[in-house]
Amino acid sequence: MHPETRLHRAWFVAAAAFIALLAAAGFRAAPGVLIDPLHNEFGWSRATIASAVSVNLVLYGLFSPFAAALMERFGMRRVASTALFVVALGAGGTVFMNASWQLILCWGVLVGVGTGSMAMSFAATVAARWFVRSRGVVTGVLTAAGATGQLIFLPIVANLAIDEGWRTASLVIAIAALAVVPVVLLVVRDHPSDVGTTAYGAEPGEAAPVTRAGGSARRALSVLGSAARTKTFWLLAAGFAICGATTNGLVSTHFVPAAHDHGMPQTTAAGLLALVGIFDVVGTIASGWLTDRVDPRILLGVYYALRGVSLALLPQLLSGSVEPSMWAFIVFYGLDWVATVPPTVALCVRQYGSAGPIVFGWVFASHQLGAGLAAFGAGAIRDSSGSYALAWYIAAGLAVLASVASLSITKAAKPEPVLVGPATTSA
Repeated sequence: MHPETRLHRAWFVAAAAFIALLAAAGFRAAPGVLIDPLHNEFGWSRATIASAVSVNLVLYGLFSPFAAALMERFGMRRVASTALFVVALGAGGTVFMNASWQLILCWGVLVGVGTGSMAMSFAATVAARWFVRSRGVVTGVLTAAGATGQLIFLPIVANLAIDEGWRTASLVIAIAALAVVPVVLLVVRDHPSDVGTTAYGAEPGEAAPVTRAGGSARRALSVLGSAARTKTFWLLAAGFAICGATTNGLVSTHFVPAAHDHGMPQTTAAGLLALVGIFDVVGTIASGWLTDRVDPRILLGVYYALRGVSLALLPQLLSGSVEPSMWAFIVFYGLDWVATVPPTVALCVRQYGSAGPIVFGWVFASHQLGAGLAAFGAGAIRDSSGSYALAWYIAAGLAVLASVASLSITKAAKPEPVLVGPATTSA
């Protein structure tokens, strides 16, 4: 059999990364369906519970750029397997908690650090190292892993929380995260050269990246310092902060309790949110395909504008039953959920070259800061006003601003020089 007829090793690495990202997404799907059970058992306010979600989201984002640098220093396989173990530790630890600070420690800190140590940076690094051809599509597929994890785990978590209790649901997620660790260790390799090949679509004999000798934290901070001197970085960060606020922070965290406020059963609302995950897979992969062919700045402008319109309509669509208009929202919002990731990754790589994955890590940190603020803010709005309506309208206005910011990015003739550390190579 000729070598060209065999499936390239890059696809096996991408498949293992997809499974790992899917497992890590499991516990991140839990907050929306566990807010009410935790409120009912412990009497904690929604703002208190949402504060743990906020810590999770913020750490998830802040760890992302350092994770990208850690993957440069210690390798993707070590970082990803360790991250999955930390996720399992945080998920399992929640079953013993009896105070809100323990919720923040387990659900917020441990799961936030664990998921942040792989997540988007893992997807960007795998795509950048292992793929030249089809990089946008692979980025879209790996990004969709989070939505697929939501699709798989959300109905399970919702039903377990009702039938068996939220502790059982947490243990199931912990076991799932641990089960994926052997897959990562056996399949994932840090560079194509580790197994005597090149990235998919690369020219034969193309030089492989060299592991940098500098410290991971120094590398991440140096890249931030250099990228922060460019206008593009701040426009991408602002847009992605709003992206996080309007997805993970608001809809993912508060859609189920908001629908429940209107008389919809929690399991029904969780099922709808899981359907968002189905259409997100389609939308994100399609976005990856489009990113290889269309100016990513235009894609982002369109995505954010359409998201703003849908959020402005949502308060009128919520009711005790699922009407056709709600089905339309679920399909539309699902297609747009994280379709923003492939064009954002592409812009980071095009603008900043080999430092692109780490720059994206910092841009993603802004995504999670926005998500954290929205998670807490929406909970506080609900506690004070008795309704989520104002939160939806604020998010709609912010999405329009993100569209304007994305269209304001100028096209770079060549990558910005982002220079750090003693050992430098091409991507």
